[in-house]
Amino acid sequence: MAPCRRTTKLNSAELLVRRSRGVADAGTLLRLNLKVLRSILLQENRKFMKVWSKTSKSAITYENGKLYFENYLNCYSCVHSEPHTLYKLPKRTKVEKFEDALLCQSPLDKTLALPCDHKSSLVALTANNWLYRLSAETGEVLQRIYLSSNHKFRWYLGWEVSQEILYVKSVQNQETPLARQAGITQDIVMHLAIFHVFPLQVVGTVEISRKVFGKGVTDVVLSQGVLAVSYSNKSVKLYSFEHILDRYMTERLVLGQQSSLLGGKTVGEAPFGIPVNIKITDCPPVLFEVSCSSNGVQIGGYPWHYIYTPPHRDHKGTHHICSLKDKTMPASQVTVTSSGRSVKRRFHQLDDDPDQETFRTVEYEDELDLLAVVVTNGDEGEGKAHIRLHDNQSGQLHRTIDLVEPWDETYRHELFFDKDTIVHIEQKNVNFCCHVYKLKATRK
Repeated sequence: MAPCRRTTKLNSAELLVRRSRGVADAGTLLRLNLKVLRSILLQENRKFMKVWSKTSKSAITYENGKLYFENYLNCYSCVHSEPHTLYKLPKRTKVEKFEDALLCQSPLDKTLALPCDHKSSLVALTANNWLYRLSAETGEVLQRIYLSSNHKFRWYLGWEVSQEILYVKSVQNQETPLARQAGITQDIVMHLAIFHVFPLQVVGTVEISRKVFGKGVTDVVLSQGVLAVSYSNKSVKLYSFEHILDRYMTERLVLGQQSSLLGGKTVGEAPFGIPVNIKITDCPPVLFEVSCSSNGVQIGGYPWHYIYTPPHRDHKGTHHICSLKDKTMPASQVTVTSSGRSVKRRFHQLDDDPDQETFRTVEYEDELDLLAVVVTNGDEGEGKAHIRLHDNQSGQLHRTIDLVEPWDETYRHELFFDKDTIVHIEQKNVNFCCHVYKLKATRK
């Protein structure tokens, strides 16, 4: 059975009094505030209404109450009743443009050396190998790091939340058929430049080689304290990143200081950048290995479980959850389809009928413990869509929100549900469009 939810009514006036007096446990107050917001959001006299739309020729990104346009140069805040401009940065040349970015927010339980380190910042990767740290509120440049003149870092920034680590992938070195025929082998697959955040400090650069990890390496990511290596035979192997650092780091680096690996030059400055100080000379112990489709496996939960799609045609579009300890499936089998439906068998309300309607995507609002399920009327082309808000614990349907704009399934869509804000981003051919809905009080 689903855990029982407390039915005690919360009084917002009482919470304001508590806040004015000062509360030792700020986390408790925050949780109570979110319960009040949840109850307000589900009231009959509240409605999500479309308040704003904007189109762009470049990709649109939403993150924590902010919308980014024009390759992160223009930022809009979604905190108020409708989005407004937070900052606009000058246009950048093609070689200087921001290719990827991550929003970083420092934890409240840490005291950092500089006041600016406590403020939210946007870490952005440029096409010419620079890593920028910008103020999330003003766009001011707070820090600038040059990565390398030897390795091309483009397109990808990764965020390892549990370890508070940020990493940048280099362009992958592919073996061409012509090179293989000529007997020329490319040993290095890629490089990862790795940083601790809060404050932003360098860990180093690590080489991923075929000699160490095998010839079939196709991709590498950092997650949950492990280095996950994907292979062309549809398998994923996990290695302890802590073990790799302890055993293979040759020198500890500090930004702005000299390094012997650079011949006494300064770490993080052009044209020297970040040297390779993590040299893996032999294959580390394999912690875990699994065969999966699309080389994708996610690990989490308590006790530890992993979710994956078996590499068989019959399992296409489904995800299996197994115990990390013995690879067994839990008694209450969880199967999630590619369209996001059927989270648990007891959630009969979340099963769709493709002839009448189709689930398109599912978004989880973790602070309100609500599931937002986008449902269309079954038409393959352009049709109407609405959002169903379900209780995450029981699957109970609380309310339905109609989207004003049509939902054309032939285009790519993203949905974000963030407290009192819903953002729908769609790509139409070469253009992108963003629609923002805000919670409003309605007249009875």
